[in-house]
Amino acid sequence: MTPDLVRESLTEEVVAVSVSAADFRSGFRADLAALREAIGPDRLLVVDAIQAFGVTEMAWDAADVLVAGGQKWLRAGWGTGFATLSDRALEALEPVLTGWTGVEDIGLFDGADHPPAADARRWSVTHLSPVTAAAFAAALGLVERYTVAAIEDAIAVRVAELAEVVARHGGHVLSPVDPERRAGILAFTLPDVDPSLVGKALHAEGVTPTVRGDSLRLSPHASTPAETVERVAAALSSLRP
Repeated sequence: MTPDLVRESLTEEVVAVSVSAADFRSGFRADLAALREAIGPDRLLVVDAIQAFGVTEMAWDAADVLVAGGQKWLRAGWGTGFATLSDRALEALEPVLTGWTGVEDIGLFDGADHPPAADARRWSVTHLSPVTAAAFAAALGLVERYTVAAIEDAIAVRVAELAEVVARHGGHVLSPVDPERRAGILAFTLPDVDPSLVGKALHAEGVTPTVRGDSLRLSPHASTPAETVERVAAALSSLRP
């Protein structure tokens, strides 16, 4: 999803552009700042950040709406995440579903209809789970402690090692070669070998990939040990004569 492609597709009827910060299939990293410039000041830029937030430094402030779940790179577990809206988005958008926590004076039970909250709380349906909120806070604290830059660098090293192993065993890497355009995801194929068989071989070595109909995906984190590369190499070797 490049700025040039988006710019060529814009018409006067387009009021918002929605993109993934990183493509879930290949890890391709969108240039959010350039997309912001391409769509102009009057359109909203809505960004799904789940495939990149916490492990990739990006121009998040270019987004009018930024949404991410915490169950992927942040490792906060299911039921966690956030949404943040710019002042422009708050003025332009109205919720179609809200709850008793999404209005003004939620503690005032006077039998009257209360107006929606003035800020992003207007999208709130009910109170958050204190358990998942604590898990999310702990996950964010871990990122702040080690910094996104350090996490990103560690992941880049591991992805580069895995990409070399895949290539050495005859595989074809589908993710961008340039680390500046890749957000920690390594997608690949092994020609003439069904992805499901590659997945079974990886599982046998203690490696859990995402298996799709036409490819596989590895997403190492900063804490993924170096021995994982050897496990992947062993799995791929077992599939070759």
